[in-house]
Amino acid sequence: MTQPPEQPPSGGYGAPPNQPPQPPSGGFGAPVPPQPGYGYPQQQQPQQPGPYGYPQQPGPYGQPQQPGPYGQQPPYGGYGYPPPAPQFTPPPPGGGSRNPFKGRPALVIAAAVAGLLVVGGTVWAVTSGGDDKKPVAEQSGSPSPSGSSAADDPANPGDGSGDGRSDPENLNEGRKSGEAKVLWYKEAPDAPGSGADAPGMWITGKTAVKAAYKELVAYNVGNGNPTWPTVTFPQKICAVTPVKSDDGKIVVAYESGVSDNAKCNQLQQLDLSTGAKGWTAVVPDGDLFDSALSIGLSVTGRTLMVGRSESGIAYDIDSGKKLYEKKKYGAACFPGAFAGGAKLISVASCGAGSSTEHDEVQELDPATGKARWTKSIPKGWTVDHVYSVDPVVLYMTDSDHKHWNISTLKSDGSVRSQVDSKATFAPSCGSSFIDNDLQSCQGVAVDASTLYLPTDATTGANQIVAIDLGTGKEKWRVKSPASESMLPVKVEGGKLLAYVDASYDAGGQIVSVPTTGSSHKTTKLLQMPAGTAQIESSFFSRDIDYVDGRFYISSTRLNGNDDTKEKLMLAYGK
Repeated sequence: MTQPPEQPPSGGYGAPPNQPPQPPSGGFGAPVPPQPGYGYPQQQQPQQPGPYGYPQQPGPYGQPQQPGPYGQQPPYGGYGYPPPAPQFTPPPPGGGSRNPFKGRPALVIAAAVAGLLVVGGTVWAVTSGGDDKKPVAEQSGSPSPSGSSAADDPANPGDGSGDGRSDPENLNEGRKSGEAKVLWYKEAPDAPGSGADAPGMWITGKTAVKAAYKELVAYNVGNGNPTWPTVTFPQKICAVTPVKSDDGKIVVAYESGVSDNAKCNQLQQLDLSTGAKGWTAVVPDGDLFDSALSIGLSVTGRTLMVGRSESGIAYDIDSGKKLYEKKKYGAACFPGAFAGGAKLISVASCGAGSSTEHDEVQELDPATGKARWTKSIPKGWTVDHVYSVDPVVLYMTDSDHKHWNISTLKSDGSVRSQVDSKATFAPSCGSSFIDNDLQSCQGVAVDASTLYLPTDATTGANQIVAIDLGTGKEKWRVKSPASESMLPVKVEGGKLLAYVDASYDAGGQIVSVPTTGSSHKTTKLLQMPAGTAQIESSFFSRDIDYVDGRFYISSTRLNGNDDTKEKLMLAYGK
């Protein structure tokens, strides 16, 4: 049907599986209940069949919209001012999807709050039982993936126990033909009862590096032996660069003290290949309300961007030299969040509290901080996450925090497309309004022409949907090969790599999917063993990666349980 100007096309962003149509409420949607986010138990609810076997999508006029899948509270207050204490109650019901970009189709969905607590951009969750064994796996003589030969072992490998027991037990006992083996398993350092962050996981050709509480640990990728001595920080780690620089450098931020008013302002550069400490710096506070209580770190080329609450400071990541500050500009625009990688993207809150309040997105020259283009986001919409910086793909919510929009921008900042799909998507995202982390989402992959997102499934297998960035339309779908959900990991060599979740009694999988052609069937690359499924499936707050034929899964939040040792990291290979 013909759509009126500024309205989304018929069939917005997924129909609610458990509600009959609601009466009109004056806007573009009726009240919706909150829905659990991805990775946690879902309620079983009846569904009405629709395209691809998913719920039939209602039209946008006075009918219910699909609950959002993101599993965190919507942001409060944008990036221009320090956020208030986070709220963890669901948003009130209401309806109304609106198009943030006039004259173009906008697909929006009610944003839901998961049944879990999100603090500091990470998930607080108590791990389940069934994890009494915390050993390091014995090594078998079967061939290893590239980079794990005996010649790669460090000169002084230690006992290989890391923070786990020095008495290894064999986690590979009972491993079946075709299953991967456990290469190694590590326990986390003791954390305070209030818990601690364990952000970041960096995989190089020979070393897997992990941050946890006050430590940075490094393990040989093939056997888990320490690659270099543990680096200990004076206070707890509060931020890290999510990716390494081209020459293998990262920056870790730790707190200035132990009080509740401690700032996340102590920077330490490190070399991932050796563990050697480089330069240090103290992030100063800016003007009034522009603090370093919480910061975000990103890397673009040789530029480290440190985002404060209302501005950013750029450093040369190799030397620590201050390059420039990205401060207030224009009509009271305060850039407080940044996304790095192939490009440097800034998100600013402009005119806060005025009738012209809005967000602005800029691409910055990483060397100088000068804006290459500026995109004004329509009033009432906030940029919450950046799915990709090249191309730029934004996830936004409206002022009521009930609906969302996914938009792709062109190289000049103009709108290229907006997602138009009947699916209910369920990537796992942190809480950017607390820690200014625009790039906290997992389960999202993007290449030059396609966005890959996982659907939500209350029970059984889900799907990954490939969306054309040129049109915003679906290109194809692929169903999880198991009864558990499947998440995009990344795109390599023309194939999408995805992780199929482990269940209580079945190991997870790494699969590949061709991104081009007419067939998009999954091909199994690695089958994790059933013998460690209970451990693998209990990484609730996690980071995952697949590099050189090995699968890594690690915790991103420690709960501080003194009764048992907590999991830190697990590695599999053939």
